[in-house]
Amino acid sequence: MQILQIISSARGAESYSTRLSQGIIDKLTAANPGSTVVVHNVATQPFPHLEEAHLQAYFAPAASRSPEQQQAVRHSDEAIAQVMAADVLVIGVPFYNFTIASSLKSWLDHLTRANSTFRYTPTGPEGLITGKKVYLALASGGIYSEGPMQPYDFAIPYLRWMLGFLGMTDVTVARTEGVKLPEYEPTALQKGLDSVIVPANTQQASAMVQGA
Repeated sequence: MQILQIISSARGAESYSTRLSQGIIDKLTAANPGSTVVVHNVATQPFPHLEEAHLQAYFAPAASRSPEQQQAVRHSDEAIAQVMAADVLVIGVPFYNFTIASSLKSWLDHLTRANSTFRYTPTGPEGLITGKKVYLALASGGIYSEGPMQPYDFAIPYLRWMLGFLGMTDVTVARTEGVKLPEYEPTALQKGLDSVIVPANTQQASAMVQGA
């Protein structure tokens, strides 16, 4: 089994979303010995925000792209290839200003490409990234899964919709909540980890690859 880990927190080793992601991966690899883990840290290896050159390159036939367009499409090709090769995605989601980090949004922008990861059909859009399991590892300073702040969680609804648009509908959300609240912080990480039940898989893969 191949696992793709997307890290988007700018807090490095102190990040709760990254620690929650790693805990989920530890569960996955324990249940599926021999699994491969590919890590892409979009906080330290960011995808550029979309510009005119990217959009022109996406819509140009591959055989006729200029050298500049080939360079512009490189990040998108990389993001798509990594996701297509993975069986499982574990995405770290730090909760910034009620939504996702801009680095994670840029990754999604490069991943979302007509006729590569989705297409339009007579009956509507169709996602082309299918057969994937996705874990969203969200960390937030407050409580947003329930209570008065729930309507202000714009991260998980957006990610569920975008991933589903691309064909990834098997999504599990794990939350480490209340890390800025003294009554919740001591148990927040473990509670998030305990919420994830990982089934064993018979697929086998090669050794772990870090830092891709």
